[in-house]
Amino acid sequence: MLILECPNCGVMAEEAELVPGGEAHLKRFGPESSDADFEGYLFQRENPRGVHFERWRHAHGCGKWFHAARCTQTLEVFATYPAQTTAPPQDIRDAISAKRPGWTWREIR
Repeated sequence: MLILECPNCGVMAEEAELVPGGEAHLKRFGPESSDADFEGYLFQRENPRGVHFERWRHAHGCGKWFHAARCTQTLEVFATYPAQTTAPPQDIRDAISAKRPGWTWREIR
């Protein structure tokens, strides 16, 4: 079972207490965007085998959103951090790079 620590309230929550929100750190487009940009935002998602950044909501707890960095292959959780960040903090990227040589952060599309 996947267990994530909510960075907002500090609770170690099982995935049954959480609601997944999809890929994190996507560039969102407003009403004046092109159809291609909006289509990319809605339908083009990463589905990697390995390190992935996701949005989660602590639905049966504080109710707040947060981000999680985890490996989809092993379910290893590298860290969780507040949803208000626009990119994973450098210390989290460094920790992932130390455990996964050759891994690099992909900027927002």
